[in-house]
This record gives sequence, structure tokens and C-alpha cells, in this order.
Amino acid sequence: MNLPFTVTQNELSDILLNIAPTRPVFIWGAPGIGKTALVQKFADEVGMECVSLLGSQLAPEDIIGIPRINGETSEFLPPKMIARKEPYVLFLDELNACSQEVQKAFYSLIHERRVGEYRLPTGSVVIGAGNRSQDGAIVKTMSTALINRMFHVQLTADNSQWLDWAYENDIHPWVISYITQRPDHLFSEPTKNEEPYSTPRSWHMLSDALKEYHAGEDGNSVSNETLRVLAYGSISASHAGMFLAFIKTLGNKDMLSSIIKGEARWSAKPEDRDTLYFLTQSFRAKLIQELPENKEKLGKDGQFLAHRAKALIKELSQISYELAQMTVAADEDGKLPDWFMVEIVRDLPRLVNRT
Repeated sequence: MNLPFTVTQNELSDILLNIAPTRPVFIWGAPGIGKTALVQKFADEVGMECVSLLGSQLAPEDIIGIPRINGETSEFLPPKMIARKEPYVLFLDELNACSQEVQKAFYSLIHERRVGEYRLPTGSVVIGAGNRSQDGAIVKTMSTALINRMFHVQLTADNSQWLDWAYENDIHPWVISYITQRPDHLFSEPTKNEEPYSTPRSWHMLSDALKEYHAGEDGNSVSNETLRVLAYGSISASHAGMFLAFIKTLGNKDMLSSIIKGEARWSAKPEDRDTLYFLTQSFRAKLIQELPENKEKLGKDGQFLAHRAKALIKELSQISYELAQMTVAADEDGKLPDWFMVEIVRDLPRLVNRT
């Protein structure tokens, strides 16, 4: 499912607080984007226990229970995990990964909050979640009857909100610093070739790994080879390479700002090639983020940035045409404003003609 709108982490929390107490909510989103963590956060905020069921590992009897003879009739005994006395948050994770039979077993639980004769305690909340078909995850077509029983939202990763969370949850400072500089690298779409890719969860995983190796403590206490293994084993390959280059620049965190101000220059040393690659990609991301689509909206700072950018791209082309071309070329991460590209074509025609 692809909804025509998306919600951020904070917006989802607000929706859960206002809608989930009266209607079941289904959260769509890519693997690792933070669905489970946000449901747990909601449960903590409302002071209820969160009970999670993993749809891909359930059989119908795990929901409806098993029959028992009671006198001249039979009755179903609901599972202990579901049959509770106090209100709680029932989280049906990977709901759209379960079989059609299991989906049927969820009908009354989702719509009427009951299993057989057992009813969820008053005040209980039912929340479902699942991945999208384009994510490459295990998903099955959800029945229209089940879809129609829930309120649907699609979660997206918001960089600033994630950074607020990261500070509160002691994420490794290298990860926080990197995402601060490259917020566009917090999330990348799942790959088609079974390789790691970047998500809030995978950056959290890299943070945990860095902590286990005590990286950054007492200087750089972990070898470059180990850092390479940790980065490439957690996040997308392109982001891992740039993260490693970023680690090399930690001695001068303001290098890009110094280059833009004219206080430093691009390095042409062969041994600094990976650092140069990181700086130029960060430079490109800054231009995309800060230069407005309409030139008339340029403020004084924007005018300075645009002026310096053209000079820096020209200097960069004298060191590496490849990196200079990558700086101005459109790709999946976005493109520079049209008015700026017109000026690049005018001032640096050879560079643009070779892209």
C-alpha cells in the first residue's frame, strides 16, 4: 500500500494518542524505519504494557486459542498472552505477512476486540504494522475486510526528530555527528540484491557496535579494518564509505565550513581522496538543502553560498573532474536548483557538457 501522504515520528505519536484508543491503527513503513519502537514509546506514554505478536510466525490457534469441553458444550480458551485482566497495547507486527487463515482469526480481535467469548479489557489498544510490497520483505495481500477495519498511516523518517531521539537515547556521537552533516543518509530504500541498507534501525545497530568496540574512547581505539567491517555490515555501502571518510575528518569538524568561508582549500593529496569525496558530497547536500528553488528567495547568506559554490566547483574540477561532475549532476538524492545550473552552464560549460 502506498498512501498519498506520510507522517513523521512525532505525527504518528500524536495519531496513536488520539485515534488508537477508539480505532485500530495500521502503520505502513519500510523495515527498520522505527515502527516497533514508536509503538513501544506510545505504550510507555499511556502507562500500559505492550504485547507484541509477530504475524509471520502465527497460526490461527495462536489467536483464537484451542477448544475445551465444558459440560455439554465446547468453548475456546484464548492464549495466555492475549487473555489478560488489565488493559494493554496489543501490537500485531508484520500483520500483512501472515497467512489468510491467520488474517481471518484477527477479524474479531481487531474489529470487536474479542477472541471467542473473551474480550480485551476496557481501554486496551490494538495497533498493527507491516512493510510495503516494494520493500522486498515477506508480505501477503491483506484482505479488504481487514484493511477496512483499521485506520492507515504511512511512516517516513524525519532527520531532525530522529536526531532528537538519538541524543536522548545515547546514540554514539560519531553517528549523531554524521547524520547531522548528512541527514539525507538516515534512510535509503531497501536494496534488491540482499545488501545492508541505511535505516534508523541500522544506524542504531552501528552505534551499538561502535560502543561495544569502545570506538572514540581514549582516541581511536578501534582499527580501521574493524571500523570498515562495522560500517559495511550495518548500513548501505555508499554511506559506509562516506562514514569512514567522515571519521577521518573528525580532527577538524568544521572543515567544510572553513572551505566555504575561504579559510581552507580542497585537498589534492592522493591519500586524502576518500576525505575529499566525503567533503564534496556533503557540499553538494548543503547546496541542495540551502539553495532555494526560486533565485528571488536568496537571502544574503544564500547569495554568498551561491557565489562561493561556483568558485569551489571550479577549483574542485581542477583536482577531480569526476567529483566536480558528481557535485552538479542530478541523481536519486536530488538536484541543484535550475537557476543555479544555468549559471554553472554559463560559467563552467565544459564541466556540464561532460555530465
